[in-house]
Amino acid sequence: MNASNKNVINVTPLKASEYFNGIISGNRVSLSRAITLIESSLEKHQAMARELVELCLPYSGNSIRIGITGAPGAGKSTFIDSFGSYLTSHNKKVAVLAIDPSSSKAKGSILGDKTRMDRLAIDPSAFIRPSPSSGSLGGVAKTTRETIILCEAAGFDFIIVETVGVGQSEIAVHSMVDFFLLIMIAGAGDELQGIKRGIMEMADAIAINKADGDNLTKAKAARAEFSHALHLFPPSESGWVPRVETCSALSDMGIDNIWKIIEEHHLAAVTKGYFDFNREQQSIFWMYDTITENLKSSFFNQQKIKDALPLFERKIKDKTISSYAAAVELLELFKNRK
Repeated sequence: MNASNKNVINVTPLKASEYFNGIISGNRVSLSRAITLIESSLEKHQAMARELVELCLPYSGNSIRIGITGAPGAGKSTFIDSFGSYLTSHNKKVAVLAIDPSSSKAKGSILGDKTRMDRLAIDPSAFIRPSPSSGSLGGVAKTTRETIILCEAAGFDFIIVETVGVGQSEIAVHSMVDFFLLIMIAGAGDELQGIKRGIMEMADAIAINKADGDNLTKAKAARAEFSHALHLFPPSESGWVPRVETCSALSDMGIDNIWKIIEEHHLAAVTKGYFDFNREQQSIFWMYDTITENLKSSFFNQQKIKDALPLFERKIKDKTISSYAAAVELLELFKNRK
């Protein structure tokens, strides 16, 4: 999909009700076109997208949302292909979504990842959707959240949200899923190297991938190391104790054990009432986040602000005004919209 810098996407105009009818009937073409509508930055498309999401909302919420992250080379795509195929073999419908706000600059491998998910790409019970090819994290996360609602209305039992790299996108994904899985590999040097404490604290489970052949012993050692590290963290709000499991996505080994962990986590969350509580808190969080994103966009898109910013930048460089004072004056200018 090609998009301009403004992320304006051409779609054939339909009524929101027409998109909706196609989605709930399980029509993949309608679902894909509806997601493209959501990704568009045109105001007329955005208005229709909001209407469509509201129509789909009562039909959403019935899936298990799984976030998957891991350093490049950990085998995320192969794992998702194996895990997703395991689920579809048990008569489940799986949607795979991706968050990659950096792809517009780094030409990330999301589209390539789709081709590496050989089985899911041709599985009639699976749906794979890359993230937009450009946009900020806030914008990509927004479209992903709304795409989840559409996919649930379309009847998907599992929504897998993949995030690329290690950074702020992990926080965004964690705040929209029920289970957060960190994919790691053994034998790549210091097992904890480059993995931020915050990301490990978010993980409900860690899967040590590529645990086969000569790497099996290293994988078992890594499992023990990660298990020890996780026990040093404070208990999670849900009371869940994170698990560490080894697997080989390439040979489908251990995938069933990963599923058992997710299933056990889901049962515990529902039984304790944490599942609904977490979903409610996430929805409230995204309301505030959307307000912040919209205010930021409105501020920087106002012509008076665009004209004034270079002037204030020069004043800051010349040390004739402080950064704080400049910000206050710009905000006052923004509020005085006459």
